[in-house]
Amino acid sequence: MNSFRYSGKELTCDGVSVARIAAEVGTPAYIYSLAGIEANYDRIDRAIGAYPHVVCYALKANSNPEILRRLAARGAGADVVSGGELRLALQAGFPAKKIVYAGVGKTDAEIRLAIQAGILALNVESRQELEVTAQIAQEMGQTAPVALRINPDIDIEGHPYLTTGKSANKFGIEMGEAKACYLWAAKQPSIKIVGVHCHVGSMIRKPDPFYKSAETLAQFVAELKSAGIEMEHIDLGGGFGVDYETVLADQGSCWLIEPEAVMEKVVPILQETGCELMFEPGRSIVGPHGVLMTRVLYTKETKGKQFAIVDAAMNDLIRPSLYGARHEVLPVMQGEGAAEPIDVVGPICESGDFLAKDYPLTPVKRGDLLAVMTAGAYGYTLASNYNTRGRGVEVLVEDGGWYVIRERENPV
Repeated sequence: MNSFRYSGKELTCDGVSVARIAAEVGTPAYIYSLAGIEANYDRIDRAIGAYPHVVCYALKANSNPEILRRLAARGAGADVVSGGELRLALQAGFPAKKIVYAGVGKTDAEIRLAIQAGILALNVESRQELEVTAQIAQEMGQTAPVALRINPDIDIEGHPYLTTGKSANKFGIEMGEAKACYLWAAKQPSIKIVGVHCHVGSMIRKPDPFYKSAETLAQFVAELKSAGIEMEHIDLGGGFGVDYETVLADQGSCWLIEPEAVMEKVVPILQETGCELMFEPGRSIVGPHGVLMTRVLYTKETKGKQFAIVDAAMNDLIRPSLYGARHEVLPVMQGEGAAEPIDVVGPICESGDFLAKDYPLTPVKRGDLLAVMTAGAYGYTLASNYNTRGRGVEVLVEDGGWYVIRERENPV
């Protein structure tokens, strides 16, 4: 069930008035449902069942420290892609042995930090990175836990910016080269091979890419085993797509893929390998259970084109401008009159500064509150200070109350 729904004509989060929150903390504001986030994590965890696994939450989706603490306390692992995210994960209480670290451009300092912290795996993305990792670990007198990120050339048929598993992408190592890398790594005393990793993209809309990834990696693990190389885990990455269009529909969790349907086929494939499963969801856990609240500053019409100028902008939610993503925009108080197409735009001095284009809204006026839905992922984490704007306040709704989990930023 979605956390955000109308009570009468007023939008609420788990029964709490979002208008009252906005009246106290101001706008722009990100509002999250703790119950919804925890329910989404639990559903993925249950879908995998008793098979040995770790659900590693992807911090890049939403790295608010309070949300991280809650997921760590629930037993989640962490998927990090920078030294900063690694430090955040450790501070939030994620056990080092439940942290995996991916990314094509790890610095020497970040590799040292990961080895020193004793994380579960460095997901290495090139032959040169593997060699550098081995050298750094040797200099430290330690052993680096390594899983190679495979590029399996699987197409998710999504936005090119969200596709990461095709041969033309910058991520991972081609299958043929990967086998040679594993054979080399097996001879290095400063490297411990712990697994194999892939992540073919984000906003995946159908289960086939997960099946193909599992089959490809299971076959690859069997080939390596015949060469004398044993694996402890298979990391399938993440990428569950969420529904940005019908967020108030009465459905399970606004996901485009049912995790139970994916895992009932993936788990039997992996059982033949005997490897533990690592899975790295991010957007699907936090995305549907967050909104960006904004207030209408002005309305205007230019040659028949309607505009609502609001106080949130592309620096608060860049997905519409960056990907052409379409978020549902809802009035916090349902209005009267016929819906008409309107551009919801921000104050930034860019024509690309918009939150929605030609979006059907009932008439809006100065002072009205709008909620940009499904903004729990890749909202604040992609926010910037462009035009010297401070990033918005973050609020968590819990047990019928709410509290600020990050204060509004003052950039000067």
